[in-house]
Amino acid sequence: MFERFTDEARRVVVLDQEEARELRAEEIEPVHLLLALAGEPGRGGQVLRAAGADHASVRSALDRSDGALDADALAAVGIDLDQVRAAAEAAFGPGALDRGGERAGHIPFAAGSKRALEEALRHVLASKVRRRARAIDSGAVLAGLLAVGDPLVRRVLQQLGTDADRLRGQLGDASAA
Repeated sequence: MFERFTDEARRVVVLDQEEARELRAEEIEPVHLLLALAGEPGRGGQVLRAAGADHASVRSALDRSDGALDADALAAVGIDLDQVRAAAEAAFGPGALDRGGERAGHIPFAAGSKRALEEALRHVLASKVRRRARAIDSGAVLAGLLAVGDPLVRRVLQQLGTDADRLRGQLGDASAA
């Protein structure tokens, strides 16, 4: 499948691993694809930036969203994460829960990210116009990511004032542009 990727789409796949590594993730999640796309100059990045989802704003929205569902679930059973953090920092020092080494080596793709790349291929194969031997560009990667419907990606986009339907409309057919 990767032989169909344009240079810009390949760069997205490299950048998503860097994003996952920087965020100390165990796997490359769909949100890492979103971050990588938001920072790249190709069609996928252009569509995201036109909708107000540049790399910095996506990262900021992710920081605000990260753990929100977990915190809500824990609060429902009487656990206050702020109290847990305060106790951990009192016992082990400031930032004790934030420590952790940077992950070295290959980071595997999570199921949602694999599906997003598969959907990118499906999107290109389904396009009516044959373009560059049906190459997968960053626009197709964005279309694949949006097709997966990852809850964290949806929440980040919502915080930025956009959604998958709006982006799909701006993206158009994978063969356009």
